[in-house]
Amino acid sequence: MKTNPKTPIVAKKMLLPFILITSLFALWGFANDITNPMVSAFKKVLDLSNTQASWVQAAFYGGYFTMALPAAYVARKYTYKTGILVGLVLYALGALLFYPAAAEEHYTFFLIALYVLTFGLAFLETTANPFILDMGSEETATRRLNLAQSFNPVGALSGLFVAQAFILSALQSDDVDSSGNSIYESLEGPARAAVRTADLMVIRDPYVGLGLFVIFILVIISLVKMPEKKTTQNRKNDMWDSIKRIFKKEHFLGGVIAQVFYVGAQIMCWTYIYHYAENLGINNQDAVNYAYAALVVFLIGRFASTYFLKFINPGKLLMLLAFLAIVFCLGTIFLKNKAGLYSLVMISFCMSTMFPTIYGIALKGLGDDAKPGSAFLVMAIVGGAFMPVLQGLILDLGGSNYDDRVIMGIPEVKYSFILPLICFLVVAFYGFRATKFQKV
Repeated sequence: MKTNPKTPIVAKKMLLPFILITSLFALWGFANDITNPMVSAFKKVLDLSNTQASWVQAAFYGGYFTMALPAAYVARKYTYKTGILVGLVLYALGALLFYPAAAEEHYTFFLIALYVLTFGLAFLETTANPFILDMGSEETATRRLNLAQSFNPVGALSGLFVAQAFILSALQSDDVDSSGNSIYESLEGPARAAVRTADLMVIRDPYVGLGLFVIFILVIISLVKMPEKKTTQNRKNDMWDSIKRIFKKEHFLGGVIAQVFYVGAQIMCWTYIYHYAENLGINNQDAVNYAYAALVVFLIGRFASTYFLKFINPGKLLMLLAFLAIVFCLGTIFLKNKAGLYSLVMISFCMSTMFPTIYGIALKGLGDDAKPGSAFLVMAIVGGAFMPVLQGLILDLGGSNYDDRVIMGIPEVKYSFILPLICFLVVAFYGFRATKFQKV
């Protein structure tokens, strides 16, 4: 169904709440993209395998799966604002836990800190996404969510900047000698331990600063009144009844499945862009520039999609972009040298509108059941937890390098992108089905 271009996306009376809640999209975008480079950073600093290092993403996105339903329960029993405040508290706590984690110098402690941090992100995403959908006409809900989600890559770009300027560029474990060999790997005993300690402090500081900034945002939002629509159902209604209702709806169930595969594809493409670049002889600090480019085209695509959704069916747009992503995945696998890397960057343009569009289609017409529905769509982010681990296993097939196993001249770092390709096939099918759903 096409929307009326003249219908306002956000009413004037909801403008301030919309701006404040939209700022949260940037805030969790920052957390996502300061964390993506940490997979490679932890691998070097703590001498981990690719599979072990990928547990950074498992901990990060596993927190979403754990806390999404409790977040929906809080939003359903109380208000969206309550859920948001709880999320900000947990976000700040997880970020501040990086301080004792660095002191202990234990990988598990860092994983726990990330896990708690994403408890907060789960609360924020479970409440903020449906809250944005609820801030105006249902006719413009998907466009409104795409607009709010457009600020997610703004935060992501900021996270990448901090990762590059204050973490990756300062890591001594990434230094090489005149021959290009790692200096850190040649060190032993106290000298190696000193570098490890210094590098973990470098990783720690931006997260602690982030925790303090989140507390500042928490105070601001707590002081602002957030008007919410009256629910059409009794808040005391059993949540299980809502869950049974929503899973009987094909557009919702399909949306959850599509979201699992989409998020898995996104995290794989954004995490392993560093490994792909390293296989071409590009170091981590320079590889961030390609991650920047990916986020820039992602941002451009997000704003462009918000405009085109005025005129095109959301399911159709989703299907077309998924097919284009498949083409770029094939380029990533088969094109040589930097052409493959450029193709990997361009996948981000195709991904730009997928998350909010799937979200909007899946929750359309659910009413107050959108709160538990939102929880399952956030739980679907668990795709970002286990799929990068699968890709890490492929990279470790022949050893810790990225070209230990070659098939028809293609190293594993390239053919591992068959996993995102499969994910986009699932998204394309959901987009096709969405064009057939009634009232979409």
